[in-house]
Formats: sequence, structure tokens, C-alpha cells
Amino acid sequence: MKFEQSKDTENTFTRRTIVLGAGIGAVFTTLGLRLYQIQVRDADKFALLSEDNQFNYRLLAPSRGRILDRFGVPIAENEENYTVLIVPENAKDAEAVLDRLAEVAPLSEERKEQVLREIARTPGFRSITVVDDLNWREFAQVNLHAPELPGVLPIVGETRFYPRRDAFAHITGYVGKADEATAGNDPLLRSPGFRVGRDGMERALDLQLRGKAGSLKTEVDAFGRVVRELPDPETAAQAGGDIRLTLDAELQEYAVERISTELASSTAVIDVQTGDILALASQPAYDPNHFARGMSQTEYDMLRGDEREPLFQKAFAGTYPPGSTFKPVVAMAAQRHGVIDPNERIHCGGSVSLGRARFHCWKVHGAVDMRAAFKGSCDIYFYEVARRLGIDRLAEVAREFGMGHAPDLPLPGVRAGNIPDEAWKRAQYNEPWTTGDSLNAGIGQGYVTASPLQLALMTARMASGRMVMPRLVLDGASPDFEHMDYADDWLAVVREGMREVCEEVGGTANYYLGGGLNYGDMQMGGKSGTAQVRRITAAERAAGLTDSQRLPYKHREHALFIGFAPFDKPRYACAAVAEHASGGGSRVAGPMVRDILVHALERNSGRRPDSPLASL
Repeated sequence: MKFEQSKDTENTFTRRTIVLGAGIGAVFTTLGLRLYQIQVRDADKFALLSEDNQFNYRLLAPSRGRILDRFGVPIAENEENYTVLIVPENAKDAEAVLDRLAEVAPLSEERKEQVLREIARTPGFRSITVVDDLNWREFAQVNLHAPELPGVLPIVGETRFYPRRDAFAHITGYVGKADEATAGNDPLLRSPGFRVGRDGMERALDLQLRGKAGSLKTEVDAFGRVVRELPDPETAAQAGGDIRLTLDAELQEYAVERISTELASSTAVIDVQTGDILALASQPAYDPNHFARGMSQTEYDMLRGDEREPLFQKAFAGTYPPGSTFKPVVAMAAQRHGVIDPNERIHCGGSVSLGRARFHCWKVHGAVDMRAAFKGSCDIYFYEVARRLGIDRLAEVAREFGMGHAPDLPLPGVRAGNIPDEAWKRAQYNEPWTTGDSLNAGIGQGYVTASPLQLALMTARMASGRMVMPRLVLDGASPDFEHMDYADDWLAVVREGMREVCEEVGGTANYYLGGGLNYGDMQMGGKSGTAQVRRITAAERAAGLTDSQRLPYKHREHALFIGFAPFDKPRYACAAVAEHASGGGSRVAGPMVRDILVHALERNSGRRPDSPLASL
């Protein structure tokens, strides 16, 4: 019996041993197969996964190209910027991390709440800017405490900087964060701190300035902290291209200071020989740095609420009735179509009747020929010329002198102004053109409007007799403008009339210019304009309410002036507009234009961009 029990026990043990051995063998076989799969068959795959655990790739934002003046003076450039980001999915408890960060960085409670709201609506893998524009000490503190701040990334980036602040605000515009529609799924545009052009040339030439993104390989530890960077020239970011403008920074700054800061005013200066725009200024303006770094709603509301419209680019987007500055164009149209001899005299009795309407001149001039009509700015003379011309022939010539269509410039918002004709009025109002409309157009009123830039271009063409084309970006080309189809003797008559306006006693601007250009033996030509913004009724005229100082601000006349110098060899053309100014074009805008022309002559602003500059 004992023997049989012992045998049964032995058989049981043997079976268990076999089963156990088989199980162990199966385990080792499975492990072996798995090791074979990992180490041999799928070795490349798992090596790649291992590398992904060891290395990260960071998007490298490109440096934005600079904007320079004609002599290489920076107008928009980049500054080093210390920023702290957070990656929500790495932070785990983002609120706790932000609380800890607030102990070592300038993070307000308000900003912390903004970040938490942004985290709630943003995918967890996208980094979010927490604090920006830190100083070096604050940035070093964050780096020192980085091990205690999971998901927090201190980075050194760039921010846009406009060293001349408001002087070029309406030209450069500013940069800002891309909106959702623009950003789409582009990782660069969604990168925290990356900015795109939002206005001005920053917007118009954004792709050229933006550059191309790159990537940086970094080695990280088990906690995701960067151990070292492994740069590769082939994946480096490509900086945006620099843009060199035709503007002269020093002349631009002078022009900004010279036009009125109290009034809404603007000016444009063009090199008559090359078409280079040397200055294009509007006042009041704003500091684009506030937009680039982030502007508060209060600041923005203040800018929007200013009736002088500091956000509006008046020099090229503002359009105004040109008033008497339009008279040179009327005179050239009279030549083109032979409707009057320059020596023919027309009597000015102070007003003229047309049906039941009465059209006034600002004074009684008596009998005047064309030169005298320019010198004294006689409206009656130009009423008669416009009546003989008709609007369609006048409009044709006005467009040849650059009015009625927008100059082709890399700027958003460049306006065309308006040069009406019979078809335009029919399409706009379904009404026929009238003789009264023509009389108003003859003195730059009614439906005629133009920007300061267009007035400067018209003056440049009038001064040179060539089809000057304006440009704002230097492209290395040497322009050769063709002659306009106008007789030299007629151009001489118009130019001489403009000279007498400024340089001779009795000229409408001579007194207010202090006798003329007053720069050596050089002289200037010019024409003033005082443009009504509303019709003055007979009752208001009888009550003496034509004095703009008695009218509400928005009902006051605009003051305009155009000029060129030197008279005998024109080099610079300038136009200025002062909105709702009391005193008229000769008194208010004339001295602005004279002083800007003198400054351009003194500085020789149109010299070649590669000329040495002792003052810079």
C-alpha cells in the first residue's frame, strides 16, 4: 500500500514539474520572441520611438525684416524680448503653477485669470504667453526656479520696435498677433509672441518681412527639461528681407514737427526728378510701439475718440476739396483745349450770377489775365474758364496730372480722391451735370476731392512738365519720365503765376511767407487753397458768418497749400492740408510748405541713398 501511495505521489510531482516547466518554457519563449521582435525585427521602429523620447523639436520663428529709410536709418527693427510661456498639458495643475510663477515673476491676478481663460479654450499642447517683456533679472529668476514650474518655458525672442515712434506710424503701421482666420492651422502664426503686419507697410509687405520658420532639435531629460540644443544650419529659420524706403527720416521728422499738432494736418514731399516720396506725414499720430507690445482698451478708446482722428492716415487716405490749389490744372486744361488766351482779361466784380444762383469771389479784382488771376486767386476768372471747358475736358486733364486715381504704392488705404464728370454724376445721383457744377469744379469745390499726396504729385508734374510717378520703395531703378503733352510756354505761364503768388508783393501768399522762399537767391512757386466743407448760405454771408472762427470746428474751412522749389530748376514739390483751420491756406498751410521745402533744400534730401551723411 505504501509503495503504491509513493508511486502516485511521484507521478503527480512529475506531471506538475512537466506542466510548470512547460509554462516556464512558454514564458521564456514568449519573452524571447518579444525580444527578437523588439531587438531585431522592429529595431528601427523602437529606436525611433526612443529617440523621440530623448529629443524634442522646437519651432524657430524667423527674425522680421527691418524697414529702413533711404540712407539706411532704421524705422522698424527688432529688440530682444524675454517671455514666459506655459504648455497646459505639461503643467498638469496650471493654476497652481501660475500661483508659484507669480512669486518669482510680475504676474498680476488679472493677467493670471486671462491666462486661465485662454487655457480653457486652447488645445493643451499649444503654448500660451503668460508674461512678456521681462527684464533680465526677472527672466533669470524664472530660469532659476524652472524645476519647480512644470510646463513653464522661459524663452528669448524678439519684439518689434519703432525707434522714431509716431513720426512714421502711418507709413510703417504696426504688427500684432494673427487673428484666428489668418492663423488657421499654421504653427508659425499660432506661435506665442509671433506677430504679423496689421497696418501700413508692415501689412502690405508682410510676407517679404516675415521670413520662413525653422526648427531646433533639443535633447531633454525624463522630465522634459532641455539638456542641450543641437542646431542644424539646414533647419535654421530664414530672416525676413529688409525694405528700404525712399523716405528721408530726418526730413520726415521735421515735417511731423512742422505741421500742426493742434490741428489735424498732413503733408507730402516728392522729389521732382525721381518721383521718390521723401516725406509723408499726418498729425496727430500714435506710437506704434503701443500696438506692438499690447495696448489697453482705454488707450485705444482714447485714440478712437479723438475728433482729429490720430489713427487715420491723412496724407494718402484723406481726401479734401482742393480749393484754389486746383486752379493750375484748370489753366492747363484751358491750354489743351484752346478755350482762352493767357492774355485775355476777364472782369471780376466780386460775384457772378448763373440763373438764380450767385457765385462769389473772395474780393473784387477788376480785369485780370491768367497770371494776375493766379497771383490774386481770382475765382471769377476760373469760373469762366471752367464754364468754357465743361467738366469732361477738365476731368481728362486733371487725371493726367495724377488726380482721380490712387497712386500705386505698397500701402493699404491709399485713396483715389474724385474727379467727377457727366457720367459719374449720372451714375452716382441719376442727375444731369449742370453749368453750376462746372463752376464749382473750376475752383476745386463741389465734387472734386484729392489727397495731399495727389496734390504733391500734381505739383511735381506741373513743375517739371514730366509724367512723374511716385514711389515709396527704393528698387535701384533710374526713372526717366516722359514729357507731358503740354506746350512749354503755357507751363511757363502757370509756373510764373505760381511764383508771383509767393514771391511778389500782392501775391496771396507773399505776406504770410515773409516775402517768399527766403533761401539765398532761390525762389519758389506755389498756390494756396481755402476749401469750404459746407455751402455758405446767403443769410450766413449777410450775417458775417463766413469767418471760420465763428463756426463750429467741423464746419470750418480746410487750409491747403502746394509749392515747389527752386523755381528755376524744380527739385522738390510739397503739399500740406490743415483741417478746419482758421485763417486760410496762405496764412496756415503756406508757411508749413515753405519751411519744409527749405529744410529739404538745406539737407539735400533727394541725394543718392549711397551718399555719405555726416549728420547720421
